Amino acid sequence: MSNYAQQLEKMRKAPGFIAALDQSGGSTPKALKLYGIAEGTWANDEEMFGLVHEMRARIVMSPAFTGQRVIAAILFEGTMDRDFAGQPAADYLWNVKNVVPILKVDKGLLDEADGVQLMKPMPKLDELLARAKAKGIFGTKMRSVVKQANAAGIQAVVDQQFEVGKQICAAGLVPIIEPEVDIHCPDKKGAETLLKDAMLKALNALGPNELVMLKLTLPEVDDFYADCIKHPNVVRVVALSGGYSRADANQRLARNHGMIASFSRALTEGLSKQQSDAEFNAALDAAVESIYQASIT
Repeated sequence: MSNYAQQLEKMRKAPGFIAALDQSGGSTPKALKLYGIAEGTWANDEEMFGLVHEMRARIVMSPAFTGQRVIAAILFEGTMDRDFAGQPAADYLWNVKNVVPILKVDKGLLDEADGVQLMKPMPKLDELLARAKAKGIFGTKMRSVVKQANAAGIQAVVDQQFEVGKQICAAGLVPIIEPEVDIHCPDKKGAETLLKDAMLKALNALGPNELVMLKLTLPEVDDFYADCIKHPNVVRVVALSGGYSRADANQRLARNHGMIASFSRALTEGLSKQQSDAEFNAALDAAVESIYQASIT
C-alpha cells in the first residue's frame, strides 16, 4: 500500500482529529503572545517564524502528540520547509508519529465584499503543489470567510473554493475546502443554510476521483452537515474552533456526529513557553484527550 493510500484510509476512517498548526504571518504574533512570548521579542519575520517553529516542534515532538489521537496536522509552508528532530517535517509526522501531513496553501484574504472575504489570488499554486507532493504532503487547506448571509457572496466563496479544489485534486492532493462562517455573523444559521446548499451542488458536480475534505464552522443546528459527511466525494468533514473556547468548541463538536475537530487556538490554549517539559506535556495531553473525545461521537 502506498503512503497516499494508507493516508487516505487513515483520513477516512481513523478516530481522532486534525491539529491545525498553520498560523501564518498575520496570526503568528497572537499565537506567540498566547504561548508567553511577547511581541517585540523578535527583530524580524525570520526570527518570529523561528520562534513559532520552536513552539510547533515542541507540540509535534511531545509524547502526547501521536497518530493514535491526532490523525493529521496542517502545516504552514515555512514549517513544511523545516525539520522536526533532524527530519523533514512531513517525513517526521508520517514516519515517526503516524500523523498525515497537510499544507495550508492560501495567501490570505481579500477585503470584504458581498458579505464575504474571498481568497487572494495564488499565481504560483501549481509550483507549490508539486513541491508539496514531492515532500510527502497528502492534502491542502485554504480558507475563505463568510460574514453575512448573502447568497451572492456565499456562492462566490463556494465557486472559488471548488475551482481551486479541482486544481489541487488534479495535482494528486486532497484539498480541505474551508468556507468559515464567522461566529459573529448576525444570521449565522441563515448563512449556514445558504452555504450547505451551494456546497452540496458543487460536491454533486465533482468527478468520482475528485475527493475533498470540508472544514466548517460548528453549526447552529446539530448534525446540520450530515448530508456532507455522507457524500461519496467527501473524505472527512472537520470543524474549526472559530473563536469559541476549547470547552465550548468541544461541547458543540460532540453534538455533531461524524464531524471531527481541526482546532488551532483551541488546541494550544493553556500551553506556554515557560512550562517545564513535564507541565507542557501534561497540558497538551489533556487538550488532545478532550478534543479527541469530542471528535469520536
